Amino acid sequence: MKLSLSVITTLILAQLTVCLAQSAQPMVRSKTVSLNDHRTAAKIDAYIQAEMRRYKVPGVSLAVLRAGKISILKSYGLANVELAVPVKPETIFQSGSIGKQFTAAAVMLLVQDGRLSLDDKISKHLPDTPDTWKDITIRNLLTHTSGMGDYPDEINLRGDYTEDQYLEIFKRLPLNFAPETSWDYSNVGYVTLGILISKLTGKFYGEFLRERLFVPIGMSTTRVISEADIVPNRAAGYRLVNGELKNQEWVSQSTNSTADGSYYVSLLDMAKWDEELTRDFSSPDRSNRVFTRATLEQMWTPVKLRDGRVKGYGFGWFTGTIHKRRMVFHGGAWQGFKSYIIRFPDEELTIIFLANSWNTNDFKLARGLISIFHPEFAFHTFQPVEDRDPKITTLFHRVMMQLKNGKVDKESFTSDLSSSEAAKVRDMLNSLSLPVAIVHLAELTEQRNENGLRVNKYVLTDIGQTLVCTLKVTRDDKIAAIELTRQ
Repeated sequence: MKLSLSVITTLILAQLTVCLAQSAQPMVRSKTVSLNDHRTAAKIDAYIQAEMRRYKVPGVSLAVLRAGKISILKSYGLANVELAVPVKPETIFQSGSIGKQFTAAAVMLLVQDGRLSLDDKISKHLPDTPDTWKDITIRNLLTHTSGMGDYPDEINLRGDYTEDQYLEIFKRLPLNFAPETSWDYSNVGYVTLGILISKLTGKFYGEFLRERLFVPIGMSTTRVISEADIVPNRAAGYRLVNGELKNQEWVSQSTNSTADGSYYVSLLDMAKWDEELTRDFSSPDRSNRVFTRATLEQMWTPVKLRDGRVKGYGFGWFTGTIHKRRMVFHGGAWQGFKSYIIRFPDEELTIIFLANSWNTNDFKLARGLISIFHPEFAFHTFQPVEDRDPKITTLFHRVMMQLKNGKVDKESFTSDLSSSEAAKVRDMLNSLSLPVAIVHLAELTEQRNENGLRVNKYVLTDIGQTLVCTLKVTRDDKIAAIELTRQ
């Protein structure tokens, strides 16, 4: 997931509050809205507006599609706070990692063309690859099973790099595991796919996508990010710093043009994307669509590891059956933006939202929207509390990530955490769709003292489950106990 963590005046913040209040009657445009959808839309309004207030989100764009056609189309709040520009269906947001599906689609178009195979070693298409890459395949890059990790510290997000420079840095990195033996979300893997597409086609991957995907299916405004170009209807991205709204942080153009999720998208274009994914293969107008049935089936097939374990990830999509419903979905987070697409293929139902705040709790927002249609996804209500001791929360984030990776820093604990306890925490964290993001979105719901210990309780919300973590910490900042339970 692409991640990145200008002063807004008191007058602007007041204006934001007014404009959010004015959006209580949000814009609704749809082709066909049934009476049931009008009732559903009212529930959506109430939920999204409550979440926007809670997390101080300036703007949200949302669509519900049935059988590839827009059923509910909503716009809330502001695309640009400083200019008081409202969100509308044409508003352009940054995609974050939902854009990985477009990169995966470009690869699959090359597979359909017969120009590469999913089981090709990447050394066949990239020059001078290191020996550690000899077993990495195209499929491994698509499914996050290559062993490549995230961006190394060596890469400065404000520095410019050519594709060849990126590749040379990646070649020097050790793999986290042997290919196909484990799963770990890898932005580097998708950046490498973009470079591979360029090498194979002789075109920048974004240009190849424009010609072969975006133009053919009518995604007229989708493109790779460029802050230099004039982009009509472009939203601004925001973040909170000590509770105060700030503009997104700046990154370089090369950072903003890699294939791990650097796209401009509008809700209307995302609806065109969903229509392409939904269209009936037996229909006469299917002949001019870009994907074959086999391509879509492969994109949504969970990856199987070498030891037989299955991870719910296909090609740019999380996939699985949750609460007895088959789903494919993905979120995105980048430079002051959050996004989500959730598809129920068997029911031909899709929910998409785009938001312009880094502080949007995208997993919680997605799950709450799903629960309006499928109540079994509903989570127990909980009320976040003010964090009076943020040092504990920082400790919580660090230790949970260590446990997720199977590494225990003994100095953080009053005594050694038993291997069975560590394994239980690790397994439960890894059952989440994206542990790193979810842990950092965990919400503090209780803070108290108990027998000389400081007790913090956090709620971690995934797309289909909720974990509650109770952390007990001594006065000298050592963890005395850590309990993780499913709610």
